[in-house]
Amino acid sequence: DNFTIIDCNLENSLENRTQIIEEITNLKKTKGVSRFISTHPDEDHISGIKDLTFTNFYCVKNEATKPEESESFKHYCSLRDNNAIYIKKNLTNSWLNQESDNRKSSGINFLWPNINNEEYKEILKKAKEGKEHNNLSPIIKYSISTGQNFLWMGDIMFDFLEKVKSDIDFSKVNIVFAPHHGRKSGKIPSDVLTLLSPDLIIVGEAPSSDLEYYKDYQTITQNSSGDITFESEDNYIHIYVSNESYLKSKTKPNNLENKYKININQSYYLGSLKVEEK
Repeated sequence: DNFTIIDCNLENSLENRTQIIEEITNLKKTKGVSRFISTHPDEDHISGIKDLTFTNFYCVKNEATKPEESESFKHYCSLRDNNAIYIKKNLTNSWLNQESDNRKSSGINFLWPNINNEEYKEILKKAKEGKEHNNLSPIIKYSISTGQNFLWMGDIMFDFLEKVKSDIDFSKVNIVFAPHHGRKSGKIPSDVLTLLSPDLIIVGEAPSSDLEYYKDYQTITQNSSGDITFESEDNYIHIYVSNESYLKSKTKPNNLENKYKININQSYYLGSLKVEEK
């Protein structure tokens, strides 16, 4: 009964903007709780936010500024400064990660930020000066009762993560969304990757020359795959992509099983990732 959005980039020039907004509206209209989690207020993570509706807004407590304020940033600030739920390490909240008599939790937990961490306090100061918004990003873990779990790290940068990694409780996850759209500047440190031991890393849509391809791990690169849909069922994660030609790509992950799923929502079935059931 939960519906969660993490970030958005709905520029007016986006070709399928209306379709995306309609899809989100239809998916969440039967849910009792809808929430938007904002990792940080850069335009490619908040553009079009004023055209989305939700029950709760989550962000880190901050006073970030911009030299030029877009309409989306102004709306972000209004949400941030009025009734936002502030993200911090181990935050607990009804239905986010606590059940009630009439509603289960969404399975979302925050591993970062530790608001008492001195390095993080420096980032808050810089954000107030209009700098380093990327490192405001929280680390978000989404877990399902049968064992599947996903990790988002926003646009957190390699150099900053190196400084604070000992303050974060990393553990095994199935799918990781590579920070900073998969750029080398957001590379996940090797010792953190060892702790995460991901079955699959999703590398974003930055220019190919800027990407870290995580060659020692199974990956899907969105530049090649297009939109990706994950469908959790029992102890499998079924994966669909919007680019049909990616099904024959030599770079697609080879640790997926074929469960004979059908194509859905104009997307093409890539394969199924089996996870250990808890």
